[in-house]
Amino acid sequence: MAPQGFEQDLAEFVSGAAKAYEVPGVSVGILHEGTEIYAAYGVTNVDYPVPVDERTLFHIASASKSFTAAAVVNLVTAGKIELDAPVRRYLPELTLADEEHAERITVRNLLNHTGGLDWNLVDGDEGDGSLAAFVAKLSALSLVAEPGARASYSQAGYNVLGRVIEKVTGLPYEKAMAELVLTPLGLDDTVYDLDEVVRRKFAIGHVRTDDGALRTATPWKAYPAGARGNNPGGGGVSNARDLLRWARFHLGEDLDGGAAVLSAEDRRLMRTPSAELRGSSLGDAFGFGWFLKEIAGTATFGHGGSGNGQFAEVLVVPEHGFAIAVASNGPEGYQLNQAIVKWALEHCLGLAEPDPEPVAYDAARNAAVVGRYEIDAMNLDVADDGARLTLAVQIKPEIRAGADVEMPPDLPASAMGFLAEDGDDYIVTEGELKGQRGYFSRDEDGVVVGIDLAGRVFGRSS
Repeated sequence: MAPQGFEQDLAEFVSGAAKAYEVPGVSVGILHEGTEIYAAYGVTNVDYPVPVDERTLFHIASASKSFTAAAVVNLVTAGKIELDAPVRRYLPELTLADEEHAERITVRNLLNHTGGLDWNLVDGDEGDGSLAAFVAKLSALSLVAEPGARASYSQAGYNVLGRVIEKVTGLPYEKAMAELVLTPLGLDDTVYDLDEVVRRKFAIGHVRTDDGALRTATPWKAYPAGARGNNPGGGGVSNARDLLRWARFHLGEDLDGGAAVLSAEDRRLMRTPSAELRGSSLGDAFGFGWFLKEIAGTATFGHGGSGNGQFAEVLVVPEHGFAIAVASNGPEGYQLNQAIVKWALEHCLGLAEPDPEPVAYDAARNAAVVGRYEIDAMNLDVADDGARLTLAVQIKPEIRAGADVEMPPDLPASAMGFLAEDGDDYIVTEGELKGQRGYFSRDEDGVVVGIDLAGRVFGRSS
């Protein structure tokens, strides 16, 4: 059982933290030794306020990947997909920027983010928004590594998996997900279509105006707005109740219909290390659809997501039968979610792991990493202002200009620092990315050629 008085303590911490971070609404669910505990604070929408509760839907964004991975593993067990088969066995139309790369990339590569694909394909022409249309444009996607060479987090890879699911089942992705995973497990409030969302209580994301005030964010889901082609990697919508039920299943509970979704062995496979993830605050390795991480020496698995002013986090601690789901709807939602997770781990399980401190400012050392780093959609600018090393995140101006919808705001320069007197690992120490860790990568001559942030590699362009 959770400590005596924990439910009240949780409610007080959640409300106090939400006020401190100025987040309009947050919903929290905790599973501990078979007991579910919920806390909520605030409203769904600052313009039309409705109280948030455990049934309130949030856009869970990249936390959707665990559901897509489960469907793929289900189809592997059914003999319809082979993990080490080339993706072209199922998508012969797949074309990438390099023909040999397209021939070699496997289903496993996509599941564990070793496909060498850039983060995502983002442009101003979404066509019909389908997965087929998304795959048809993949020749424009940058390639960041050879298949299997290293892990780099890729939304595009999971969207391709969604198209594989469509091809082998003969169903639209969303219908296949309902039949293979969601309906059998009773996840009745986990949906993709906005028509399903508006039938339920749902939260609106919020961003800040230039004067610092909160306003509602549009579009409701992050860019690309409403495109089905982004659903497998980041289009899911859920609530704290469903996310805890999902966690119970992955903790080994035999929910009604669960055996037909994934066996206990399949669930263990999903949380088995499949690709190393170096120097990241998100985890030590990728499984299938999960980040795997040791916290204070204890194994955990989970996944987060960030949308347009909405943030979600799911973390599971198998050794203790513990899980937590948090969803929030403000620009500082990521920091709020992390604070709640850390508080709950310490108060329920005694697990505490403070962020490491960076070493002292070193202008000569910083000079080697200052520059611009890019993926398809974003620029990272690493700079030295004479007193500190900083990191700024910018959506590429041509992407922003070509979009027919509002896009999330850029992140201003925030302090960062190296984590040791030698080596290339770093930590961000302020702003919306506070606590994020990564590393700079070098070529065989020792020249810095990239930066890893949030598990994905950004190539250096200047």
